[in-house]
Amino acid sequence: MAKAAASVLKDRLRGGLVVPPAADAFGSFESIAGGHPVPDEGSERAGRRALELAQNLEPDETLLVLLSGGASALMAVPADGVTLEDKRRTTAQLLRAGADIHALNTVRKHLSAIKGGWLASRAAGPVRTYVISDVVGDDVSVIASGPTVKDASTFADARALVDRYGGAAEYPPAVIARLDRGVRGEVPETPKPVYPRLVRSDVHVIGGRGGAMFGAAAKATALGYHVVRVEAPVVGEARAAGPAHVRASEAAARDNPRPFCVVSSGETTVTVTGRGKGGRNQEFALASAEALAALGAPAALASLGTDGVDGPTDAAGAIVDSTTLARARAAGLPPDRYLADNNAYAFFEALGDLIQTGPTGTNVGDLQVLLIG
Repeated sequence: MAKAAASVLKDRLRGGLVVPPAADAFGSFESIAGGHPVPDEGSERAGRRALELAQNLEPDETLLVLLSGGASALMAVPADGVTLEDKRRTTAQLLRAGADIHALNTVRKHLSAIKGGWLASRAAGPVRTYVISDVVGDDVSVIASGPTVKDASTFADARALVDRYGGAAEYPPAVIARLDRGVRGEVPETPKPVYPRLVRSDVHVIGGRGGAMFGAAAKATALGYHVVRVEAPVVGEARAAGPAHVRASEAAARDNPRPFCVVSSGETTVTVTGRGKGGRNQEFALASAEALAALGAPAALASLGTDGVDGPTDAAGAIVDSTTLARARAAGLPPDRYLADNNAYAFFEALGDLIQTGPTGTNVGDLQVLLIG
């Protein structure tokens, strides 16, 4: 995105900062690598540098912000009284408790000095943002936690989510103290829709999960499959969403010629109760094994993160097919036990069915492809 902007704007660019997940060179742009999916010290350096750049703009200059999914972690500036480690622990707890991206980023915005519109509020001139969305529904206040977007959520909303996902005792004391101070009106709210400094901030979504679905469907059609695209997002608890998706696809396949392909996308969640290793796509696939085996026809399902990273693993996701159950039993791998322990990574690693692409550089959520017949 930065290279494309440079090729279009040429000498109209005065400077810029790129925040990638790994060290790289971007021409004349400054580059600071940030952590993902968990923010690190690089994330904080990058966030503080972004605030400096915004603050140093002249009134007649435009702040151009190019955002992709993952920026919530890549660019982080803890609010006063909160440390980066506090934010890490809070993010980890919310994820363990099954919080979706809307809940996660509502809390993040109220622990941040850059998210929830604060970056745009530092700019003296207009702000223009182009976004590649990884969020179901393309809510620009949620993507990357909306650093240039007016925020309608409140400290009270964030505090209620903490209570919902584990309770105050599960979070760092400094986080609870800040949220409680915010509820009492002792610290400023995030910039709201009436906030005057954000009047000259406009946001455009330029890509999302629909593009990934279009590409997958086009490839499947070229290979001779009859393709159905599921426009409704695949959401909910991964271990429930997987089998439900297979059953719905089977029903659709009855009325369509074979071979049949279903392309879908979205973002599920996982409530972690076990001690294993995995991600939402791997858990989605593992939970689908029994339903696939019951189809009575050759079938295969891939579920993967389009960024090439599924949870805290080096896999993008996994492939499960109508033979997975039989192969697992022959190898002494009880699927139910691995699912109960949230240990899908070890299960699919043993079968050789992990999808390992490495980071792709683009994040538009999760993609599922199901083949039948």
